[in-house]
Amino acid sequence: MSTLTVRGLRKSFGPTQVLDGVDVHVPDGSLTALLGESGCGKTTLLRLVAGFDNPDAGTIHFGDRMVFGEGRSVPARSRRVGYVPQEGALFPHLDVAHNIAFGLPRQQRRTGLRVTELLEVVGLTAAHATRLPHQLSGGQQQRVALARALAPRPTLVLLDEPFSSLDASLRAETRRAVSDALRAAGATAVLVTHDQTEALSMADQVAVMHAGHVVQLDTPAHVYDSPTDTLTAAFVGDAVLLPANVHDGLAQCALGTVALQTVAPDGPVTVLLRPEQILLTEDASGTPARVTDLNYYGHDATIGLRLVAGDHEGPRVLARTTARELPEPDSVVRLAVTGTAQHYPV
Repeated sequence: MSTLTVRGLRKSFGPTQVLDGVDVHVPDGSLTALLGESGCGKTTLLRLVAGFDNPDAGTIHFGDRMVFGEGRSVPARSRRVGYVPQEGALFPHLDVAHNIAFGLPRQQRRTGLRVTELLEVVGLTAAHATRLPHQLSGGQQQRVALARALAPRPTLVLLDEPFSSLDASLRAETRRAVSDALRAAGATAVLVTHDQTEALSMADQVAVMHAGHVVQLDTPAHVYDSPTDTLTAAFVGDAVLLPANVHDGLAQCALGTVALQTVAPDGPVTVLLRPEQILLTEDASGTPARVTDLNYYGHDATIGLRLVAGDHEGPRVLARTTARELPEPDSVVRLAVTGTAQHYPV
């Protein structure tokens, strides 16, 4: 396997600028998720790395090997890239073993050892080897597609929203299986997704994309806890953004006095809190709020709240809590804040 380094990548289709100076570095043996809304350029970036199209400018390196730049463009077939599309795209007339072995040299296809090894890596049994794609579940098909991509020991594995067509429970199970298989193979991989849970749970680092730019490249924890701007904050998980005023290092907002993650000068800011930081409390000094809606998920619940500010309604906030002893709709509760807030200049 190898590192992937993209520098200054630009791509336009007619008058539309799709990528505008993209920089990304993927360390050897790691998984990077390209996360962003539809149309932000993440699939275009993946296709340029694969060699399916050429950038207008910039460079792409696999380790020390330049595959695009300075007038050089290595064709897709010579880049040694494993590609897993959304639907798996298995050959319907070939069984699992022949699908996996399709890109292998003749000798390795004959022995079948690589196929057996990869079935184990992706969590399938030898009994699956003789089945046709239509005899597999959607999750099993995606595992076979990954095994086929890993078979020739590629320099890089690219996954283009491979779980989008699966239902919720199967998606989580398949994510775990694919993540385990990539790590077992020591693969360097890039995953395209618009699913925040997918990116945060699978990736070693997350590249958040917006309008053709990478706006943040960091660990999942840092992207969630310290997003670079309010747009990223609102996209990566639920966000409570409130106007505040900083004095002596503390922010005063509608939820009271909040400590900040980093030092801020006195003056107006916007503070970010996550819903799990907003707690329901019995303390009479807590901020009063009226319950506007409840969303029950079994393992937890979110509570929509409208802050009560004297005779007027204050901002709307969202709290996340355990699903036990939820308040009644339209009741008034008290709120407290735990932890620190990220702040942004106004």
